Amino acid sequence: MKRIEEVISDEIGSVAIAGHVNPDGDCVGSCCALYLYLKKRFPGISEMDLYLEFVPPELRFLKGTRESLQKAVSGKCYDLFITCDVSEYERIAVAKDLFNLAKRRVVIDHHITNTGFADINHIIPDASSCAEVLTGLLDLDEVDIDIAECLYTGIINDCGVFQYSNTSPDTMRTAALLMEKGVDFPHIIDESFHERTVNQNRILAYCLENAKLYEDGKCIAVSLSKEVMERYGVTRQDLGVVVPLLRHTKGIEAAVFAYPVGDHEFKVSLRSNNYLDVSAVAASFGGGGHVKAAGCTLAGTEKSVLETVIKRISEVLSCSEENRTYRHARSGCGGRASCLSGKSDPSRGAAEPRYQDIQGRAAPWNRDRHTGCFGENT
Repeated sequence: MKRIEEVISDEIGSVAIAGHVNPDGDCVGSCCALYLYLKKRFPGISEMDLYLEFVPPELRFLKGTRESLQKAVSGKCYDLFITCDVSEYERIAVAKDLFNLAKRRVVIDHHITNTGFADINHIIPDASSCAEVLTGLLDLDEVDIDIAECLYTGIINDCGVFQYSNTSPDTMRTAALLMEKGVDFPHIIDESFHERTVNQNRILAYCLENAKLYEDGKCIAVSLSKEVMERYGVTRQDLGVVVPLLRHTKGIEAAVFAYPVGDHEFKVSLRSNNYLDVSAVAASFGGGGHVKAAGCTLAGTEKSVLETVIKRISEVLSCSEENRTYRHARSGCGGRASCLSGKSDPSRGAAEPRYQDIQGRAAPWNRDRHTGCFGENT
């Protein structure tokens, strides 16, 4: 698929767009951008619904968020159903049951764990974000400032305003194209990252004060109970500020944050800094994500969930450190970050970026930098 227009035929009269459960900035930004783009590009489509489980307070400035739906009509059959930033079928929010009823289904994503669960799967794990992948599918002449702001917000939320290692030259070029549309990027960065409510600051202070170190200081972890959340007047929508700050603790490799999402059920957010693959940790419990940012949901008590996850992190840490020592000895790289992170050694030439097609086979990633298209097997 080179352009999103390829999946829009004259017979398409109804379209659904959905993100994942517990939506973040990339999910909300990508879904809203696609929603606004299709409404502008195809005004003849009679019915277009945007499904988001909720919209975090810091993202409500984005156009399209107020039109999102938090409930779905049972049994509804769409001509086209598109998911954005959803790594697997089970993580489709709100309208999961309607996905398989749709006449045509499309997945747009960047999660390395996504093996493809639709008729058309546009999955590029090397991209920083779903928003970056989506930008490559849009006609930039049709992208106005409202769409550009959604896309820019999605990109910066998943690459930490270009601080994380998933930021590539293509990420920067894509952001530059969106900036040329006139996005107010200082405002977007402040809204998305720096502004917090009083209650968010208070719960953050609680988490920082109660966080504990494990694995000889390589892991930092904290959890919340339902009672604590009620005492501080916060919901799960307010908690996105916690785990990024835990990750910035000096000397740690892994950050863990757990909070209740139901009776004896906890959402666990995982982050890493250098060599630990937290997606492997999350996959152990039926979750997924990226190498340095992942999550899962576990049943149990607050204490047992945290202990279970930290035990698994200990196992993966040991394996990672053994592999790291082995690679270091074999490469003779003197501990350069390029070897430790699994990136190519510059002395051996640049490794070709890769993506996974719907069968999970590795294939070259080919991007036409003049048009913003991504090459892929669909």
